[in-house]
This record gives sequence, C-alpha cells and structure tokens, in this order.
Amino acid sequence: MNHKGQSSDSDSVVVLDVDPLVHELKRKLDSLKSSKALPGEPRIMVAKVGHLRRNVCNSEYDPDHVSIGPYNHARHLPTQQDKLRSLDAVLTAAEPSMTVEVYLKELACLEDKARSYYANTFDGITTHQFVHMLLLDGCYILSRFASFPAKHTAQGAGAARSSAFAASLEDLAVVRDVFFLAENQIPFFVLEKIGELTVPHGKAHVGKWIADHALELMKAQRYAEAAPAMVPPEPTAPENLLHLLHMHLKPQKTAVLLPAATGKGAVDKPVSSVGRWRTATEYSYAGVKFMSKEMEEKGDVRCILDMNLDSGTLEVPRRDIDNETWRLLRNLMELEQRNREAVGSHVTAYCVFMSQLASDRKDVELLSKRGVIVHAHGNDGEVAQHFADLCKGIVFDTSDPKINYLWDIRQKLEKRSRSYRRRWMSWLRRKYFSNPWLAFGLLAAAIGLVCAIVQAVYSVLSYKQGWN
Repeated sequence: MNHKGQSSDSDSVVVLDVDPLVHELKRKLDSLKSSKALPGEPRIMVAKVGHLRRNVCNSEYDPDHVSIGPYNHARHLPTQQDKLRSLDAVLTAAEPSMTVEVYLKELACLEDKARSYYANTFDGITTHQFVHMLLLDGCYILSRFASFPAKHTAQGAGAARSSAFAASLEDLAVVRDVFFLAENQIPFFVLEKIGELTVPHGKAHVGKWIADHALELMKAQRYAEAAPAMVPPEPTAPENLLHLLHMHLKPQKTAVLLPAATGKGAVDKPVSSVGRWRTATEYSYAGVKFMSKEMEEKGDVRCILDMNLDSGTLEVPRRDIDNETWRLLRNLMELEQRNREAVGSHVTAYCVFMSQLASDRKDVELLSKRGVIVHAHGNDGEVAQHFADLCKGIVFDTSDPKINYLWDIRQKLEKRSRSYRRRWMSWLRRKYFSNPWLAFGLLAAAIGLVCAIVQAVYSVLSYKQGWN
C-alpha cells in the first residue's frame, strides 16, 4: 500500500510503500517480546563481547578449535567432520527408534526458546540451519564430556575421555573453546534434551557428567575446590557451560562484608570517595602483610574469591597464572557485564582488585615472594602488564558496596594506609629491622643512649648533693 507524505516545511510529496516496513518492524517487535524472560525466570543471555573489551585482546574471545553456537556459526574451523562423528556416536548410543529425525523434531520445538537466550536475533540463520547447528554442536559437546556407554558408541567418545582436560593438546583446545568463551555457547537445556533422547534418565545424567567435569576443571586450574551452592535467586541449574564454571566462584563471606549486613542500620562513611585500590607495594609500606591461603572443600577458603583481612594481614588464595588465566577471567567478566542482575559481579570485583594490586613489576615480585601469585611467564613485568590490561573496558564501581563484595576490606585497608603512625612504624621495620645486624646496632645504640642519660642524671644529682 502506497502512502503519500508531505513535510510541513517543504512542498515536496513523497510516495512510500510502507507495507514492507510495517512487516519488518512487527517481526522485530515480536522477536523482541519472545526474547524477554518470563517474570521470575532468571535468564543468562549470551551476547557479543563489547568493542571496548574486544579491542584490548580480541583473540581471548574467539575459538581456535571448535565453533559452538550461532555467533561463531560462520567460522570454518576444521571440526565439522568431528561433529558428524559425534552425531553418529550419540545415535549409536541411543535406542534404534531414536533416529536423527526424532532429534531434529524435538530440537525444532525448542528453537524459539533457544533463540531467546541470545541477545541477537540471527535473522540470517534459518530454522533448518539453527536446529542443525544445535544438534551437531550439542552432540559434539556430549561426545566429549558425557559418559555414554562405551559398548554402544562408535568411538567410545565419552568413556574414552576420562578427563575433560587430558594430556593431548586437542582436549585442552576443546575445553578452552567450549567452556571458557562467552560467545561460544549453546543453552544447557539443549544438551539435556539430547541426553534425554539418548539414554534413560539422560537429563539428570548429562547434568551430573558435565558438572563433574566442570568441578574437576576448576580444581585442576586452582579456581575452586567445592561444588557450587545453589543459592536463590540465582539459577539453580546452569544455563550454559561458562555459567556452570561461574557458579563455582561465590565468596563465602559476601553477607558479612557488605555494610548493610552489619546490623548497625546504616552504612559506615567511606574513608575515601575514590574507589581505586592501592598497589601491593603501597599497602606493604603501610604495614599490610600478604599471606597465601590454600583452598579446601569444606573450609573458609573454597575459591579464589574468598579473601580475609585479619589484624593487618590480607589473606588471599593462591593464584596460579598461565596463558589461559586471562582468557577465562575476561570471559567470566563478560558474562557478568551482560547478566549482572542474574549472576552478580563477584568475579569482576576480584579482577579489579587484582589488576590494581599487581599493576607493577615490584607488586608482582612482592606477591610472588608471599606465594599469592605463582606464574610461568617470562618475568614479573609481563604478568604485571597482563594484570594492568585485564579490566580495560569493564564497567564497575568499586565504591558501591552493593556490587563490590570487597568494599569493607578496601575501606579498612585505605584507613590503614592513611595512618601516619602505621606508615612510620612500617618504615622503621623496613629500614632497621629487616636486617638483624642493623636491628642489633640500633638496639645497642638505644641502650647506649639510655646509659648516657642515666649517667648524666646521676652526675647532676651528685653535683647538687656536693654543693649542699
């Protein structure tokens, strides 16, 4: 239908066919409505990484070995044949009645729900392509991390891989691409549906198999020692594999550290309005000591986020650093940036703390001596540069106690750093008591000074008595 329009400040008349525009806008509005979560239903959205964060280190967000999900669907990585073999392995493990047609029809019923878990609409990916992608990607993940009966599978895909991060470089690459990357994800319920169609009680089995691998992975990388606690209002089940890793990273003392939970009825006045942490060297000058803490499954320190300040000693879980450390931390922060209300911002708070604490070579050297940081990089300066770049492009306010679980610790450290008495005592300890010979000399000088004063007093008293 053609409509004529005329501008109020012009005599020109424009004839416009609005029907295509109307249909396009209605389709986009319908897609937007369908993508909204139901009331009370938490949802972890998978979104494109922001340009500011990508520009810092683009390669940390892109898969190198296998593409999963619609964001990387167009990437031509050498794993398509592996995905087909994985599909064959899953079909072989299932009952004969479970044909590929059954899988496709079941996943087609989940297409709209699956699309709603992505921030983009992917209009360029048809229904056939989207369902085809979900099936192949889901089968690939399950063939790697699910323990389907080996006697039924073509390759014994799941059972042959007793560990998600076995010795081969290929397995390491798969774990990195499938678990670590924020964009390289499909909804977890897709994996559960494929498992449900493949083996009896498959939904529960898939959840347990993959959760066991995730916990093993977090333990091996020294991020956490305990399985995640399902605490409402957060989702009680993972919504993708990166979210599953994130669920292991919850500080034990969150409620204790937040000022609102102290029971005093009012938030203490901040020591400083500036939310930046000081460096490890600056805190050391103020008399703060750093102590490395080992994680325990049932202790007070269960993951890298569990920190404590005890009488001037900051207890920090040991952080083993390798090339994958920065990739995982960046993608975990990206998950929080897009889903702060659903998952919180604890990892971001931790990363901001570490990036400002260890932003210089001397800081890394100090923390390495205390066992807080253990790294295999070429030198301390390289690690410091990685930390300095870690949170570039991240939106986070350290001065807000509602989102910064370390707010109380930062206030106490800032108060200690501004104490001239503590800084002076710390200077004395570094200057004279770090070396035992200097300490002995200072003690001898002090004793000599006391003796001289006593001798002078006695001389004066003797003089007065003699005069009398």
